[in-house]
Amino acid sequence: METLDIRIGMGTDVHAFATDRDLILGGVMIDHDMGLAGHSDADVLIHAVCDAILGAAGMGDIGDLFPDTDPKYKNIDSRILLATCARNLAQAGYRIMNLDCTVFAQVPKLGHKKQEMAASMAETLEISPGCVNVKATTTEHLGFIGRKQGIAAQAIVLIAAQTNPNIRET
Repeated sequence: METLDIRIGMGTDVHAFATDRDLILGGVMIDHDMGLAGHSDADVLIHAVCDAILGAAGMGDIGDLFPDTDPKYKNIDSRILLATCARNLAQAGYRIMNLDCTVFAQVPKLGHKKQEMAASMAETLEISPGCVNVKATTTEHLGFIGRKQGIAAQAIVLIAAQTNPNIRET
């Protein structure tokens, strides 16, 4: 009996709010009076997705691949980081089957941007938009998120070996 080479990865990221920065989530500009603090563009959602992908493939984490001590990543568009993770994944012989994400934010409200964020990440990853789901929730005014001090994100990805003939293309 043949076994499928499938793996699951989980990623989490957190960033504090910062003034004088744009708020970018999932590669999408979000209208808000503050952005997020970070070395790159601080896209907390894409950073969580990168960690999920890298974790599923056993390739470490985003800090290993894109250290915040390296000036070439200063203010970089996180979609570039995500595309690099996708290329590394493909070179390792895997492809993304499904990606499920949650953004935790008291503000701003994100419901109207979920599909756009999912489409942006699907395009960057070169996968079907139907393979990416983005959810948004608050923390009911609890913790640093509830106090409107920042945003967190979690992502779970399912990857499969590209060479397995039992896995159909989507």
